[in-house]
Amino acid sequence: MRDVRDNNTEPGDAVNTVDAADAVDVVVVGAGVTGLYAVHKLREMGYRVRGFERGADVGGVWYWNRYPGARCDVESADYSYSFDEELQQEWDWSEKYATQPEIMRYLSHVADRFDLRRSFTFGTSVVSAELDEETLRWTVRTDGGIGGGGADGGDGRVGGEVLSARFCVFAVGCLSSTHLPSVPGLDTFAGATYHTGEWPHEGVDFTGLRVGVIGTGSSGIQSVPLIADQAAQLTVFQRSANYSIPAGNRPLDEAARRELKAGYAERRRLARLSGGGSPFMTHPRRTLEVGEQERRAAFAKRWELGGVLYSKTFPDQLTDLPANEAARGYWEEKVRARIDNPAVADLLVPTDHPIGTKRIVTDSGYYETYNRAHVRLVSLRENAIERIDGQAVVLADGERVELDALVLATGFDAMTGSLDRIAVRGRGGRLLKDDWSAGPRTYLGLGTDGFPNLFSLAGAGSPSVLANVILCAEQHVDWLADCLAHLDAHGYAAIEAGARAVEEWVAECRERAAATLMMSADSWYLGANIPGKPRVFMPFVGGFGAYGQIIADVAGSGYKGFELIPG
Repeated sequence: MRDVRDNNTEPGDAVNTVDAADAVDVVVVGAGVTGLYAVHKLREMGYRVRGFERGADVGGVWYWNRYPGARCDVESADYSYSFDEELQQEWDWSEKYATQPEIMRYLSHVADRFDLRRSFTFGTSVVSAELDEETLRWTVRTDGGIGGGGADGGDGRVGGEVLSARFCVFAVGCLSSTHLPSVPGLDTFAGATYHTGEWPHEGVDFTGLRVGVIGTGSSGIQSVPLIADQAAQLTVFQRSANYSIPAGNRPLDEAARRELKAGYAERRRLARLSGGGSPFMTHPRRTLEVGEQERRAAFAKRWELGGVLYSKTFPDQLTDLPANEAARGYWEEKVRARIDNPAVADLLVPTDHPIGTKRIVTDSGYYETYNRAHVRLVSLRENAIERIDGQAVVLADGERVELDALVLATGFDAMTGSLDRIAVRGRGGRLLKDDWSAGPRTYLGLGTDGFPNLFSLAGAGSPSVLANVILCAEQHVDWLADCLAHLDAHGYAAIEAGARAVEEWVAECRERAAATLMMSADSWYLGANIPGKPRVFMPFVGGFGAYGQIIADVAGSGYKGFELIPG
């Protein structure tokens, strides 16, 4: 039988069969930024850890999202681990906002530096996890890299592994379950079809082709300028206009990198106090408490900073509609100045949601792309897609848009989609997917009643997608590590969220969201992009720093709201 403490696998390897259940302390599902740190931290504490990743290497969302222009909307200096000072000092970022290839190089460097790959089995999905109520251990089954099993109850044993784990840790990411649009005939399109969330690793050459892009969320907005550079004709099909702000990207020279590294201690301190996990504080006064000149200066400063933090220029932008309108008005003024055709600008300026209630996109030359003669914007609200016929997208007015390639920039079943694919059964055989059928039910985003010793990290019920995910990952993993140490120090076998604590946390998350403008947008934060998904605001909207204090207080109280189960 394999020694689970020394799983020497390489990217792409899959361990396919075992004759009996392996016993480990922790199973970690996912090798993205959260899973990598979880394996490192828990292994360092002496736990026997096995990790599983359906991709062929580390990276999580960055392994799959290789579409043209894929770029992080958090500054590189902040979108990096803080747990190791030598790591911070040795890694050199090449630009302010790193692209996908550079982020992958960074995560690969982290995996190499801490020898993390040996604890992972790649090319393998966990298909089920079932609680043994007598031992309070989890039986975890994988597909062995050949598919099979899943949330419908299949056990995935053919060619897979069966493990027994005391703790089961899901680090599956919020944006890793791709969503396909419901378009009649889509599966019969005669040209080439690509999804931005599962982009070919060898890349795609669109030179001289007629290309269509469906979707103008982050991946659509980031990819359109680069696709336009190659395509002979580009048609962008837009259902909903989104707010985007130029990245203001720039190369980082050696002097800039030295300055960043010298200031890391203070930068991280401020980030942990902030709402979004980045070291930029909101203006000390409310939007309309300052004069127009000061207000415009503050907006201009955030505009030059680039990216999503524009929505946090003033503290009331996402709670007060007049304040939000001031921010939206400045944004519209700046964007319309970039678009030559006023009619096209009318289509690109959102009118259906306040700015920041959907994630603001970080782009490079998106709006200017529509000034190019071979680029066309089609508003699906005015002229919907009726069907796909051969190589044509057929619109409601009968027009046939002939294409050689179709890019689906249609996003993800966010927050819960990746967990829904796994048959997780707790007490009484309860299926987690059923337990969350009306929306995710968690306490602190960490645990769920009826599922002892099972943790979901950096997902629903926590700041996750509303903050710097790498610091969210560290925040959750550090809390988890302290929790497991507490259990062992006091002889507890398990920890389980209490039903009342879960209901109270769900209510608190709901009430905090209702006090903002976030509920007014049909966003993926609410699952609005997935037909039939319950309309529930899934992340914790109270801010990264506030959330960190809440979970620290829970730990300091002896884990109030959790039941600690004796061994």
